[in-house]
Amino acid sequence: MRRDPRYDVLFEPVRIGPVVARNRFFQVPHCNGMGYRDPTALAAMRAVKAEGGWAVVCTEEVEIHPSAEITPFIELRLWDDRDIPAVARIAEAVHAHGALAGIELCDNGLNAPNHYSRMVPRGPSSLPIITFTADPVQARAMDKQDIADLRRRHRRAVRRAIEAGFDLVYVYAAHNLGILEHFLSRRYNHRSDEYGGSLENRVRLLREVIEDAKEEAGDAAAIAVRLSVGQFLGEGELTREEVEGVVEMLAELPDLWDFCLAGWEMDSRTSRFAEEGAQEEYLRGLRQRTTRPVVGVGRYTSPDAMVRLVREGLVDCIGAARPSIADPFLPRKIEEGRIEEIRECIGCNICVSGDFTMAPIRCTQNAAMGEEWRRGWHPERIRPKQSEARVLVVGAGPAGLECALWLGRRGHSVTLAEAGRDLGGRVLRESRLPGLSAWIRVRDWREGRLAQMPEVEIFRESRLEAGDVLEFGAAHVVLATGSRWRRDGVARFHTLPIPIEEAAGILTPDDLMEGKRPEGGPVLLYDDDHFYMGGVLAELLVREGFQVALVTPANEVSSWTRNTLEQHAIQARLLELGVELVTGRAVAAIAAEEVELVCIHTGRRSRREAASVVLVTARLPEDRLLRDLEARQAEWADRGVDTVTAIGDAEAPATIAHAVYAGRRFAEELGARMDRDAVPFRRELPELLPWQPR
Repeated sequence: MRRDPRYDVLFEPVRIGPVVARNRFFQVPHCNGMGYRDPTALAAMRAVKAEGGWAVVCTEEVEIHPSAEITPFIELRLWDDRDIPAVARIAEAVHAHGALAGIELCDNGLNAPNHYSRMVPRGPSSLPIITFTADPVQARAMDKQDIADLRRRHRRAVRRAIEAGFDLVYVYAAHNLGILEHFLSRRYNHRSDEYGGSLENRVRLLREVIEDAKEEAGDAAAIAVRLSVGQFLGEGELTREEVEGVVEMLAELPDLWDFCLAGWEMDSRTSRFAEEGAQEEYLRGLRQRTTRPVVGVGRYTSPDAMVRLVREGLVDCIGAARPSIADPFLPRKIEEGRIEEIRECIGCNICVSGDFTMAPIRCTQNAAMGEEWRRGWHPERIRPKQSEARVLVVGAGPAGLECALWLGRRGHSVTLAEAGRDLGGRVLRESRLPGLSAWIRVRDWREGRLAQMPEVEIFRESRLEAGDVLEFGAAHVVLATGSRWRRDGVARFHTLPIPIEEAAGILTPDDLMEGKRPEGGPVLLYDDDHFYMGGVLAELLVREGFQVALVTPANEVSSWTRNTLEQHAIQARLLELGVELVTGRAVAAIAAEEVELVCIHTGRRSRREAASVVLVTARLPEDRLLRDLEARQAEWADRGVDTVTAIGDAEAPATIAHAVYAGRRFAEELGARMDRDAVPFRRELPELLPWQPR
C-alpha cells in the first residue's frame, strides 16, 4: 500500500533554521507524569513516536533552574550539568529513528511555588503564585539582577540542551505557565521600568531571551518560540491586537513559531467541550506576519483536515500532542495508505491526568502509552504466542475488545462472545450521552481491526452461562462482563447502604442509558462518583426538560475532572443550563417524595423535595458468571479449562482507560511465568551519593 497523493503535501520536508524536518508532522511538547523520575521510560515513549513517523519529537517543559520549579508536578530538569545525561537519552532515542529532537526550556515564574527548592519565587510583579492548587505563596517582583540571572540561566540551559544533542530548543511563553508570558501580560506585569508598560517594553525580555538563545545555539540548533495567541485568563490578558503586535515585532527572530492557547485548560479542551480544530480561529492571520514556519494544534486526526490547514496557509507543520499519544504511528499510517488503521484520539484527557496525579502517562485508546519501557509494550506489535491454547473472551466492552484484539495479534485462536447485538459495552452506552460521541472511537477502531482478523471469531447475542463456558472447552476463559451502578447509595461518603423507602423513585446511570426516565420532577441527582458521569447525566436530564438539582459531598461538581482540565467547564455548563448545584452535602436517606441531606462539614440535616433520585455512586462488578464457574472448578480439568480470569470492570470498576489496559495486560501476560510478589514493571532507582552520618 502507498499513500494517497492527496496527502503528499504532508510529507514535504520543512526547513527550520539550520535543521530540516523530514515531513510536516510535529509532536509538540506535552507533559507525561514521568519527567526526571523516569527518564528512560520517557525516552522510550518519545522514541516510539519517532519510529511512528513524527518528524519532530519534543520533550515536555524542562525546568532550567530550581528557582522556578513546579513540584508536585514531575517534569524534566536541566538545572545543571548533572541533568544532561537524562535529557540526552531522550534526544538519542529520538535520533535513532531519524527524527529531530526538540526540548522546551521553561522558567515557570508565577507558576512556580518552589515547594522542593524552597527558594523565593519570582515574577514580573509582586503577586500570588498562580498554580492549579492556589498555593499560599507569593512571588517577589524581579529586579535587574534577577532579570540578568534569568537570561544567564536560560542561556546556560540552551548550551546544555545542545550538548545533550537536541536539534530544536524552545523559548516558552505560553499556556500561562512561563515567566516570559507573564512579562508580556498586563494581567501580571505591573512594572514601570523598561520591562513594563507599553507592549514594546513588555516584549523586551522575550526578545532578549530569544536573542541570547540564537547566539548560544548558532547553527547547532533551531530556536522555536511557543506563544499563546488566544488567552482566556480574564482582566489584563493579552488582546488579539497585542498578540499580533508581538508576532510582528519578533517575526523573523525565531526559527519557528508554535502558536497555542492559554491557559492550558483551553489549549487542551476535552472533546466534550471542543471539536477537532477548535483553535483554528486563533491561528488565522498569524502565518502571514512571519516567513518562519508555523506550528499549530487542534487535536487533528483527519489527514484531510491536516492538508486543508497547510493549503489554507494556517500552518506549515501539523502540531499534535494528544493525537500522537493515541496513535504514535499516525504519520506512518497516512504515509502507507492505512488511514482506516489510525487509532483516533477521543479527547478524554486521561493522558493529562497523569501529570496531575504525578503518575506515568496513560491513554484510553493506546494502552501501551507509558509502558513502552516499563513493560516492554509497543502500540503496534506484540510478541508471538507461546502455546496453541484457545481463548474464550466473554464480553465485548473495552476490556474484552482490547483483549481479543491483542490475543489475536499474538496468533491465538480467540472466540469473543457478546450478550448483546452491538459491541462496545459501556463505551457504546456512554458515547450516546451529551458531549461524549467521540468516545465511540474506542469501540469502532477495535471492531474494525477485529473484522480483519481470522484468528478472532465474534458471536453476538450470545449470553453464556457457566455450563456453556465449560462445554466450550477453551483453555483460558476471560470474563470481561463489566459492572453495574449501585442503587443503594454506597460510594465514598456512605460505605454502607442508606435508608431508601420502597416507594422512592430511584434511578441509576444504567437506567438512564437504557432509556428510562424520572416519572416526574423535581429530580435530585446525587453524585458521589466525582468524575464525568454525574455532570453528563444532569445535562442530559435538564436538556430533556427536567428540573434538576445536583447534590455532591464534594465542594465542587465533578471534582476529579480537575485532573482532565474540564471541571471549570462542567460547572459553567451546568450553571448555564439552570442546574441547581448543592455542594458539600450527602444524601442521608431517601423517602417517596423527599430526600434527607447531611452537611459533610457540620453534620446538620435538612430535607428537600425530590420526586425522583438518580444515584451516581459506586459500581459492582458483574461477576455472577465468575462465581458460578468458581463453584464448578472441579469440572475445569475435564473440560480443558486451565484458567478463568476476570478483567476490567468485571474485576474492579474503574475508567475506560483502566479497562483497555486490563485487556492488553492479559494478552501480554498469557503464557508468561508470573512471580506474584515481584514488581511487575521496570523502574529506575536513584543513585546514592556519598554520605557520612554525623
